[in-house]
Amino acid sequence: MHPMMKPALRRAWRDRQAVQFGVTPAQAVVLDPVDPATGCLLDLLDGTRGLELLRKEAHAMRLPDGQVDKLIVRLTRAGLLDDATADAAAAGASRNRNGTPERLRPDLASLSLVHPEPGGGTVRLAARRAVRVQVRGAGRVGATVAALLSASGVGQVEVLDGGCVEPWDIAPGGLPAKAVGERRASAAGQLVRRVAPAPPPRASAATPRSADGGPGLSLVVVAPRDGLDAYVPDSARAADWIATGTPHLYAGVLEGTGMVGPLVLPGGTACPGCLELRRAERDPGWPRMVAQWRSGRRGPVPACDLGLATTVAGLAAAHALTFLDGELPASTGARWETSLPLLDWRSARIAPHPDCPCGAGRHTEGEYASGAGAPHDTMAG
Repeated sequence: MHPMMKPALRRAWRDRQAVQFGVTPAQAVVLDPVDPATGCLLDLLDGTRGLELLRKEAHAMRLPDGQVDKLIVRLTRAGLLDDATADAAAAGASRNRNGTPERLRPDLASLSLVHPEPGGGTVRLAARRAVRVQVRGAGRVGATVAALLSASGVGQVEVLDGGCVEPWDIAPGGLPAKAVGERRASAAGQLVRRVAPAPPPRASAATPRSADGGPGLSLVVVAPRDGLDAYVPDSARAADWIATGTPHLYAGVLEGTGMVGPLVLPGGTACPGCLELRRAERDPGWPRMVAQWRSGRRGPVPACDLGLATTVAGLAAAHALTFLDGELPASTGARWETSLPLLDWRSARIAPHPDCPCGAGRHTEGEYASGAGAPHDTMAG
């Protein structure tokens, strides 16, 4: 181990005996008291020295035996310490892969803050390469989500959609203007490969396989071009994901409203079937209207503000990455919405329905809410 202070955290002395690492309340940590000897040791923790060399230098500075080890333990518990050897190993493994470490260095710095253990960021970034994500939809939201996931180091991102690219599918972070007229799935695949920081990893014999022979899906992002299918998700289309235990996240834009969530964990959180049942209980006319919306004639160009679509795609990608990195985002069993023109985000938790065959209703609401960190308001419909 080559200890180093996390470079993503800015350092400032509050006074002669207290030093603060980090600026924002979410990350700021104050180390107090810090005597002159400890201050000198902090300057040595730059990742260029192993523990033995640090101990020798501390001894040359006439510091008490064990001072270095005590400081290392203290900084590790505070989440302020990283391991330079973990970063070096990742850089060495990727040196011949299109400059992966340089492109993903900001992502690695961010992950090191979210996962405070030394080397935690490197472990998560490396794990992303083994992940397979499927994005359903290649419009302004879906294609941008796919591009963001691929550019963030997700090893395999596939996009499913039909038809050909229309001029209104184009977005700065998604499909380019030259893709107009191409098959949507093909154009999105080219986009994903173009922005990827490295070629997809080679599958090993130990990699879990799906029915199609590829690595098992870690997540499906449902981002349809018609935002109705995200706002009122079809339980029949989600049946296979529920049956196979595949997590899926909804995102889209409908009539000037953007939405992210719910993230459905089959058997653990509310699914589209739960949402259908609860809405029907609150509004008996809801199923009749949904049937008309789904079967009625749709306009050729859906309402989808570019800024709102990009915002939704960014938030959906961030929630997806949080889940893939091992945490439960706030969209777990909940939906986040914002509408033009004020764009104030609001959230609503979707409670599992006891009569839904998905089985999530068997879990108590208290257990779910504490586990997922979901908001407390319940979606009524």
